[in-house]
Formats: sequence, C-alpha cells, structure tokens
Amino acid sequence: MDLKSLQAFIHLANSHHFGKSAEALHLSPSTLSRIIQRLEQEVGSSLLQRDNRSVALTPAGQKFLGFAQQQLDSWQMLKLDLQEHDTQLEGKLSIYCSVTAAYSHLPAILDCFRFAHPQVEIVLATGDAAQAVERVQYEQADVAIAACPDNLSSQLKFYSLAEIPLSVIAPMIACSVQQQMSQKPIPWQQLPYILPEHGPARRRINSWFRQMHIRKPHIYASVTGHEALVSMVALGCGVGIVPEVVVENSPVRDRVQVVKTDKLLEPFDLGVVCLKKRAPDPLISAFLTALN
Repeated sequence: MDLKSLQAFIHLANSHHFGKSAEALHLSPSTLSRIIQRLEQEVGSSLLQRDNRSVALTPAGQKFLGFAQQQLDSWQMLKLDLQEHDTQLEGKLSIYCSVTAAYSHLPAILDCFRFAHPQVEIVLATGDAAQAVERVQYEQADVAIAACPDNLSSQLKFYSLAEIPLSVIAPMIACSVQQQMSQKPIPWQQLPYILPEHGPARRRINSWFRQMHIRKPHIYASVTGHEALVSMVALGCGVGIVPEVVVENSPVRDRVQVVKTDKLLEPFDLGVVCLKKRAPDPLISAFLTALN
C-alpha cells in the first residue's frame, strides 16, 4: 500500500467519478480501477459502490478514507520534522498557475525565493487558472496562483497579490463581429461570445450579462484557459471577456481591442493559495515569506 495509491483513493472519494479523478491524476480509468481493486484486496473489503456514472463510499470505504488521510498527514509531518533539523532547505516545491501568471506574477516571487533557498527544486505546472484551487485541495500542487474563490474553503489559506480587472475584448481584423461592434448602439444581445468554461471569471461574466439585460447570450464557444480565449477573439470568432493581465501578456494582444461598456465587470482578487494544514511546511512557509 503506497502513498500514491492512497492519494488516488482520496481523490476518487472526493470527486465520486472515475473519469474526473483519472484525468486529474494523469491516469487511465482502467489504471485507476486497478489501483482501487488492489487496495480492496489488501483491505479485504469493498471500499466503493460503483455504477455507470459515479461511485460512493461503502461503510468500510468511509473508515479507510480516514486511515488514508491520516497516513498522508503523518507523512507530511515526518517530512516537516526532518526538514526542521536542516540548516539549508532542500526538496521539491510544486507550483501550479496559468501561463499568464507564470509571466506576470510568478517571476518576482521566484527571484526572491530562489535567492534565499537555492537548493529547493521548483516543479512548475501550468494550465487552466480555474483548476488551481482544486489542484491544491487534492494535493497535486503545494501552492497555486489563483483567483480567490467566492466561497473560500476553511481548509485553505489565501494570500492576496493583486486586484485583477476584467475587460471585454473584440477582434481588430475585418470580420462580421467587427461589423457588429461598429454599430451604434452595439447589439450586445446578438454578439457571439467566447467564454471561460468555469471559475470566478465566468461567474462575474454571468452577472454582467444580467446587468446588460442579455438574457440568452449567443455562446460561440466555452474554452479552457483565458489564453486560448484571447486567441479565438483575435481570429474573429467572437467577443470575449478576460482578465486584463491576460490580454497584456498575450502574443496576439495587437489583434484585439478593449471595448468600453455601460456596466463594469467586477474584478477578482489574485493570490497564492495553499492548504491551511500544510502552511507550516518549511518549503511552503518559505515560499509564502517570499510574497512580502
């Protein structure tokens, strides 16, 4: 029974879905299924109730979940105890953020951190900003740069970095969308929109739609990642709503224009998030110190 198997079981117990957990853990569903089967064989009891769509914990599974979490917590405490006796921090620190954050906010933090702790290995993963908090919750990353959730879990700690405004952007190239944008007034109800699939930005966009009295917006596409959204707008596919910092750091920023509207979009708070129970970990604590 190894730590990775326990982590896989904990993730599945929280997601209740083999496909979602397999994707998040970078495993095939069949591999994840074999891991659970091996655990059940070692425990000698069924841990999950399965159907075609989801899974649920059996009574034995509930008990095993507590055991698995306890083992992982004990492992973290052991590493913490051993590291406290070292004069120089060593080890790996895993960080997750969007591609844009890797350009805009992370370098200044890492410059300070790596100067103070050159022996620490940084493991950086980039992707959809909307997945950042989930990566930390499932312990797939030690820390992440993320927008503060509207309802921050009591299990998390959030350290603010900056307030990020949102902007409406439109294509600069000659296309049907640009023709619509040149009309007076702009026909907001008829415009094709390209939106993020989920996350804090999507919730603010839905609120903006209500303020603009856009009841049934024409959603041309929902995309993963704000960077891809800016590219689709630049190609003339539609109008997008994205954080300003993404536009500023985009390689196609000269091909889009910011459009002023009657109603302002609510900005969000960008910061660093980590699990509260892991904040005392020397590596994470040192990274958080570098934020100041």
